[in-house]
Amino acid sequence: MPLNIVLIEPEIPNNTGNIGRLALASGSKLHLVKPFGFEIDDSRLKRAGLDYWQHLEVIYYDNVDEFFRVNAEKKMAFLTSHGNKNHWDIPFEDDMFLIFGKESVGLSKTIVEKYPNQLYKIPMFSKHIRSLNLANAVSITIYEGIKQLNS
Repeated sequence: MPLNIVLIEPEIPNNTGNIGRLALASGSKLHLVKPFGFEIDDSRLKRAGLDYWQHLEVIYYDNVDEFFRVNAEKKMAFLTSHGNKNHWDIPFEDDMFLIFGKESVGLSKTIVEKYPNQLYKIPMFSKHIRSLNLANAVSITIYEGIKQLNS
């Protein structure tokens, strides 16, 4: 039932550390696509990931092109505020890749335009908020996937 969490160019070490802990708790793999907005040995990442990081399966990619080349045949869903479908509509499958963009701008326009039928959003019910914290968005999506895969 493992899912794959993909962070494209994450910028905030605390978010990445928390998502690493979530990946381990949920049995997911974590894929990190460079460049990062921090050093991988940043103390804030380690503090957020606590002593769990060593047990986590993390796959690193030098850039987004390498990620898509290596995983070209994988089933993917892209989480973005530009999605037309809700995250609970993702057709979750074992080994699926759930892809999240960087904290400041989300997924690139290139990715959004290339995968228009695979874009999903987490609904927000206030016009006063633009987006959710990345770690929260990953948590919501991963546990929705777990729920659906175990139903």
